[in-house]
Amino acid sequence: MLAIGEFSRLTHLSIRTLRRYHDADLLVPATVDEATGYRYYSGDQIPTAQVIHRLRELDVPLPEVRRILRSSDPGTRAALIGDHLQRLESELDRTRAAVASLRRLLCPQPAPVHVELRAVPTLTVAAVEGDVGLDEVLSWYAGAMAELDATVPEPTGAPGGLYDNSLFEVCQGHVVVYRPTRQPPRSGRVHPLTLPAVELAVATHVGEHDDIDVTYGEVGAWVVANALAVAGPIRETYLVGPRDTADPSAWRTEIGWPVFRVHSVG
Repeated sequence: MLAIGEFSRLTHLSIRTLRRYHDADLLVPATVDEATGYRYYSGDQIPTAQVIHRLRELDVPLPEVRRILRSSDPGTRAALIGDHLQRLESELDRTRAAVASLRRLLCPQPAPVHVELRAVPTLTVAAVEGDVGLDEVLSWYAGAMAELDATVPEPTGAPGGLYDNSLFEVCQGHVVVYRPTRQPPRSGRVHPLTLPAVELAVATHVGEHDDIDVTYGEVGAWVVANALAVAGPIRETYLVGPRDTADPSAWRTEIGWPVFRVHSVG
């Protein structure tokens, strides 16, 4: 038997950590002296301690570590670990995107985003719409656009979306995804819709959407500087996107803020 200090040196787990794992019923000593309370471990517990160490280095939560250790099926263990690794990769992607966006904010490009006023006429579209939470927008959009692609055989323009202001303000709002077409069908969630004529302050976001909020901010600053006020849901038009090319640098998204004049634009 190995005293807790010896086991600590062999596994590179501190005595405090070993005690915590015991209390959590994660790594229970082989024996505990009833008189002294001293913990003793067996040599065959070393591999288990090493597995726990590696899992915790990957930030696997203790309850999930316990599930992995108690599973006798290798496939189940691999699936549990795989799920956690996928979450880590997603978090890493978000971190990289945030870093890229922060660098853009701290080191702005010499040429600012070009914003223009554009009068957009009434537009006939096939649409899917619904009330959506902000954290559900991407998955909802993917399903809605797939339904439109399957239903609209001859679109007459780039796809787009209308995003209610409350989606950004309270993380819940009305969203419309659409494809322009001369004869909008009615099938499933897809239905005809007429978008009203509107004046937009328009800028084009280049690349992935991870830092699209930066372009939103630049459009907003331009709107304020030109004495305009926002009136209505934001329009996005997906000129080039992941459905067109796998190269993110080629993606182009127009951001349109419906505006009205407070004073004449100088």
